[in-house]
Amino acid sequence: MSDATTLDQPESPLTRLHVTGMDCASCAAKVETAVRRLPGVEGVEVLIATETLTVRHAPATSVETIAATVRGLGYGAESPDKASGLTEEAAERSWWQAPKVVLAGACAAALGAAYVLGHVAPTTAHWAFLAAMTVGLVPIASRALSAARHGTPFSIETLMTIAAVGAVAIGATEEAATVVLLFLVGELLEGVAARRARASIRGLTGLVPETAVLEWDGGTETVPAASLRVGATVLVRPGDRMPADGVVVDGESAVDEAPVTGESVPNRKTLGDPVFAGTINGDGALRVRVTAAARDNTIARVVRLVEEAQEARSPTERLIDRFSTVYTPAVVAVAALVAVLPPLLAGASWSEWIYKGLAILLIGCPCALVISTPAAIAAGLSAGARRGLLIKGGAVLERLAAVTMVAFDKTGTLTEGKPVVTDVVGFGRTERDVLSLAAALEGGSSHPLARAVLAKAAEAGAPIPPAAGAAALGGKGVTGRVGGIDLFLGSPREAATRVAFTSEQEALIAGFQSDGKTVAMLLARGTAAGLLAMRDEPRADAKEGIDRLAAAGIRSIMLTGDNGRTAQAVASTLGIEARAELLPQDKQQIVRELQAEGAVVAKVGDGINDAPALAAADVGIAMGGGTDVALETADAAVLHGRVGDIARMVELSRRTLANIRMNITIALGLKAVFLVTTVAGITGLWPAILADTGATVLVTGNALRLLRS
Repeated sequence: MSDATTLDQPESPLTRLHVTGMDCASCAAKVETAVRRLPGVEGVEVLIATETLTVRHAPATSVETIAATVRGLGYGAESPDKASGLTEEAAERSWWQAPKVVLAGACAAALGAAYVLGHVAPTTAHWAFLAAMTVGLVPIASRALSAARHGTPFSIETLMTIAAVGAVAIGATEEAATVVLLFLVGELLEGVAARRARASIRGLTGLVPETAVLEWDGGTETVPAASLRVGATVLVRPGDRMPADGVVVDGESAVDEAPVTGESVPNRKTLGDPVFAGTINGDGALRVRVTAAARDNTIARVVRLVEEAQEARSPTERLIDRFSTVYTPAVVAVAALVAVLPPLLAGASWSEWIYKGLAILLIGCPCALVISTPAAIAAGLSAGARRGLLIKGGAVLERLAAVTMVAFDKTGTLTEGKPVVTDVVGFGRTERDVLSLAAALEGGSSHPLARAVLAKAAEAGAPIPPAAGAAALGGKGVTGRVGGIDLFLGSPREAATRVAFTSEQEALIAGFQSDGKTVAMLLARGTAAGLLAMRDEPRADAKEGIDRLAAAGIRSIMLTGDNGRTAQAVASTLGIEARAELLPQDKQQIVRELQAEGAVVAKVGDGINDAPALAAADVGIAMGGGTDVALETADAAVLHGRVGDIARMVELSRRTLANIRMNITIALGLKAVFLVTTVAGITGLWPAILADTGATVLVTGNALRLLRS
């Protein structure tokens, strides 16, 4: 639906319009076809999710000409700024004041009056039903003529108009009026379903508060959240929503991330922890440094990328679109043959077979078939986004269902990306003493291993005494004095140059290192006082996530640049194969080798060195908190760092494809049933329109079930 190359040309004017009333891909196709035919138009992009029309055109083509063309098709078209004001006015109106509701209500009232008048004065029934039909048919016929004039002759409105006029011609005026009303009600229900699907993702924007408490010049000021700049510091009080993405610079509190991540348990946030816009602060005040402008925060990026993704058409959707371009004219031809051949060849009743032909025309309306796939794709993408699973388009969503192998990076993907102290051993001292002395030496360091020691000391409640003369020895360790005791904390190799280890101590060090752990030896007064073992541990849900993939028939493998011993230790914990000490090009080559063996590969990573492999994989998935390069290169993203979300993403894809297959079966199955019953003379015009309208509502409702999954 887009022409990216022309839209990117800088020399021509670019016009954006807010288009209302588009409920499905057929609507967008009509708008695109009509606008593309205008003189001077170079490129057109129609986004249903954002109700946006973007046109690259020559200077001589006026904006009003483009808007008038869209309005002629029966849709609203305004500039985004003006549309914003109109949207606010529309929100203040009651639902029953919407144009489609008013039209359907007027037609229903006219039809009800015609039935009453027909009973009171039977001779006027024909004209009463004709008038009732006209109330609804005139707008429909007007849109049909406009669509035909602008390049879409076989629109649903055209088929509806032909059927209604034909019914009047053979004397079925009452049915013609009923069919028109049912069509309008069907359109109304389609609009309701489309708005619900659209609101499911756009409603995320409402999570971000309108105002924020900004700290500056020693005081605070309430300002619009959209005005916050990167680097600003905001105060978030208990119960308030985070006004922006940021990092905690002061305070500690439990933050409810359920509105953004779906996580049911609040996460404890303290100094240095990231927070997301729209999440809810719990029991303590937080000072937060803003790390992303309003247009770039997590929620804005999710909404923007999902809206764009909903326009990236899946293979099934493209196939259905191509099929429908042939299908609709074929239906018209079949209906014409049914209407004329039996009377011409077998002397059958003209009125009977014309009636059946008109019913087939209504049965053949492609709305339900055309909307069956995009409705499910949009619902699937939205459902994923609300749970932190960002999938960039229907094509990616379909490919995910076929994945047979997932290749994981290690650091920051299967593991937390930061070391933690796993073991503390004292030699003649308690573990608490070892932690206290080690933490005293590391107190002024920002090294990841130092932070791990300090975090462990805080967790154990070990006191941290002041250290004198602390000095770092590059690549070897750190020295200092605590309470008059000379201390050293560093690598076993450097420690071995200072003291002699016992055989038991050497065996202990070797055992930890064979488990892929980094060992720091603590020396006090020239003797071994203890050791600390550290490792970047697997994420809490890593094993469960791997097992969930295995249960779905998907193998897992670890591809990492880390050393083989560490990689094998983590992989054995998770029960997967590991390939280690890889360069970025090595990861890419392994992905291609797996593909050559017949695997459909998803690559999961979070760093720049994963970008080549992410691009080479059938599906590249960036892990939450990853670099912008990984996020841009990837086809999908797990925004909240849960390994189990990879399996959930595949499961969502498979549920969506199953939903699409069910929708297509409903759309074509109902048409097949009513086609047979119509030709057999069992059903007539109004069941025919119910077959189309009912199928459209059923497939849309079925697709919306994905939002609740």
